[in-house]
Amino acid sequence: MAFDKIFLNARFDDGTRHHIAVKDGRIAALLPTDAPTDGAAAIDLGNALVVPGFVEGHIHLDTSFYGDAWRPHRSCTNGFNVHERVAFQAQNMAAAASMDVRARNQLDLCIGHGTTQMRSHVMVDGSVGLKSLETILRVREDYRGLIDIQLVAFPQSGILTSPGTPQLLDEAIGLGANLVGGLDPASFDRDVEKHLDVVFGVADKHGVDVDIHLHDMGTLGAFEIEQIAARTCALGMEGHVAISHAYGLGDITMDQLKSVADTLARSGVAIMTNAPGARPFPPILVLRNAGVTVFSGNDNIRDSWWPYGDGDMLRRATTLGYRSGFNTDGELRVAFDLVTASGAEALRLEDYGLRVGAKADFVTLDAEHVPEAVVAAPPGRAVYKAGMLVASNGTIVGRQH
Repeated sequence: MAFDKIFLNARFDDGTRHHIAVKDGRIAALLPTDAPTDGAAAIDLGNALVVPGFVEGHIHLDTSFYGDAWRPHRSCTNGFNVHERVAFQAQNMAAAASMDVRARNQLDLCIGHGTTQMRSHVMVDGSVGLKSLETILRVREDYRGLIDIQLVAFPQSGILTSPGTPQLLDEAIGLGANLVGGLDPASFDRDVEKHLDVVFGVADKHGVDVDIHLHDMGTLGAFEIEQIAARTCALGMEGHVAISHAYGLGDITMDQLKSVADTLARSGVAIMTNAPGARPFPPILVLRNAGVTVFSGNDNIRDSWWPYGDGDMLRRATTLGYRSGFNTDGELRVAFDLVTASGAEALRLEDYGLRVGAKADFVTLDAEHVPEAVVAAPPGRAVYKAGMLVASNGTIVGRQH
C-alpha cells in the first residue's frame, strides 16, 4: 500500500515506538521505527508521547463568553437554582458579542488544546426558537475538517414550561441536530413522565440518541435516573442515552448508589461528569466497576454559570483525578480514559483511537507517559486531524474558513 504520509518516531503510552502511516486521513499501519518510508511524506514527531485526540463530551458553544468582555459572576439569591441561572444567562446573552464570534473563539480554544471530537448542547426552546441552532450549524460547517461536532437540541428553558418546545425539538433534528436533550424533568418541568414522553418521543421518531441534563440531587435525582433507564430499555435504546451531571449520584448512600449503578449498566446509559467545584458528583470508580460508561466534558466556559474554564480536556482529566482522589498511575489513566476512549464510547465513535483503520486524530505531548500528562497538562502540543496539522502551541494552523 502506498501511504500519503508517515509520522516518524511516535511514542505510545505503553512505551512502544512506531511510525504511524496515514492513508486518506486514517491510520493505515503502525510500522516499526526502522521501516522505510517508501517515498511518502515524512513528519518526525521526535519521540513525543502520542495520544488520541481528546473527546469533549459536553460543552455549550452558544453560551460561552470566552473572548468577549468579562462578565462578573452573579450568585443565586438563595443557593443554586437552575431557573435563576437560566434567567441570568438570558440577560447576559442579550448584551454579549454575536454568537457566531463567541462560538468560534471557543472552538479555537478547544482545538488548540487537542480536542478533535465534541458534543455541544445548543439551546432549542420557546425562548430562542431555532436561532441558536441555526447559528451553530453554520459554524460547525465552517469548522469541518478541524473538528467533528455532535449537536444536542437542548431545552434550556424546559419543555412543558416553555410553549412550543416539543415541536421545536422535533424540527431541530430535521434541521441538523444529532441528538435530543432534556433538563431536570422533576424540578424544572415538574412532570417526569410527560417530559420524558417528549424527549424519547423525538428520539424514537427520528432514530437519534438522547443526552439529558440532570442537576437534581439525592433520591429525587436517583429516581429520575431510574426512570430514564427504564425508558431506554423499553425502546431498545441501550447504549444510545447519556445523562449529564447526575449530581444526585454523589449525594446518596453507597447501597443506593450501587443499585442505581447496576440499573445504569443494564440499560447502557452513560454518565457525563466534569467534577464541578463545590458540588457532589458521580463517584467514577464505583460506576465504572459496575460497568457504566463514564465520560467528561468542560461544560460551561466563562459563561453565566461560572467564570472558569479553559477548554483543555487534559486539564479536565487533572480536575477529575484531583477531585476523585486519584493518585496511582492506574487511577490517573482512568481520568485520562474519561476524556478519550470512554468519551468516544459514549459518543459512539467507531473509528477512534491509535489503531489501524481509525481516523488519524492524535495529539503530541511532552510527557513520559499518560499519568505524567494528566498531572502536568503540558503545553506545546501539536494537534492532528485526519493526519493534518490543525493546531500547534495552542494556535489554529489548519483553518479552512
